Amino acid sequence: MVAGEASGDLLASHLIAALKKRHPDAVFFGIGGPRMQGQGFDSWWPMATLSVMGYWDALKNYREIAGIRRRLRRRLLAERPDIFIGVDAPDFNLGLEKDLKSAGIRTIHYVSPSIWAWRGGRIKKITHAVDQVLALFPMEPPLYEKAGIPVTYVGHPLADSIPLHTDKKAVRELLALPRDLPIFALLPGSRHGELAAMAETFVQTAKVIRERYLPDAVFVVPMATRETRLQFEMAIYQQQAADIPFRLLFGHAQDALGACDVALVKSGTSTLEAALIKRPMVITYKIAKFSYWLMKRMAYLPYVGLPNVLCGRFVVPEILQDDATPEKLAEALVELYQNQDKLAEIESAFTALHHLLRQNTADKAANAVLACLR
Repeated sequence: MVAGEASGDLLASHLIAALKKRHPDAVFFGIGGPRMQGQGFDSWWPMATLSVMGYWDALKNYREIAGIRRRLRRRLLAERPDIFIGVDAPDFNLGLEKDLKSAGIRTIHYVSPSIWAWRGGRIKKITHAVDQVLALFPMEPPLYEKAGIPVTYVGHPLADSIPLHTDKKAVRELLALPRDLPIFALLPGSRHGELAAMAETFVQTAKVIRERYLPDAVFVVPMATRETRLQFEMAIYQQQAADIPFRLLFGHAQDALGACDVALVKSGTSTLEAALIKRPMVITYKIAKFSYWLMKRMAYLPYVGLPNVLCGRFVVPEILQDDATPEKLAEALVELYQNQDKLAEIESAFTALHHLLRQNTADKAANAVLACLR
């Protein structure tokens, strides 16, 4: 197995657990993160070496990543596992899967590349690379069926693990947060590059909310690692925002979302978590200008946030790249906080989405893997 970032690590860990229930002696190895390793996975390289953000970062780190893939390919061809599962990370995994499949090793790609959003031509590469695709979202299987690629819709494990209702007051009590003050969750990302791009903007947005709109607002900020926490603390210092009530957490992203009234979320898996917890949000991101220009030219859809993509409309606002100023972000967040009709509409849309994605994903994925092996 190969996973390239935190969301893939989570997906793969659930799949490993489900497979081990059926085959306790199964051995798992490749590249993975701490959740996979907690299930007994043997990671030959640190997952962080694959966690790059956008085309520019990928180009800068190309030599190192290409070298890892060459060495991994040689080792897998020597080991000849019964099956290889590439978890997301299509730019790394699809070429590897093609070589392994050509050598007679069965291959599965878990998490469809977003061919419905951009780079639809990749489906030709997928045809030659995999024996099976495990799709997380319901609009994906028809695309693969049309191309003659075996596919199984498995839903999303977050929809299984997150309850249909989250009690905001109970979560605030758990985190020792005030029950009656406006609380905003800030999720600027889990990787160093994301914090480098977004941390200052998130801190400035909190300042604008406090100074112009809600002087008693509180901000909960879950951080993935000690390094990203230090990055955010440095942004607080540099923006002279020590007087702003930031509550920094280690992990606990879902608790932060459960406790908040509205969230500011960097585009990615965290937006889906916010949707499943039924919290209104503003989706944002900033990446290298070249990467953004290229993605805009290749995109098929008018939205980038997963909740909007899955609902097929702008359920929540997206403020991206140069438009993502602290002033615009703060205004959009406060407008959501104050608009009760919009909040009810968002909750209804996200509840329907939750039911659609709740498929007992780990078991369905494990069944598909074992069927592929047979």
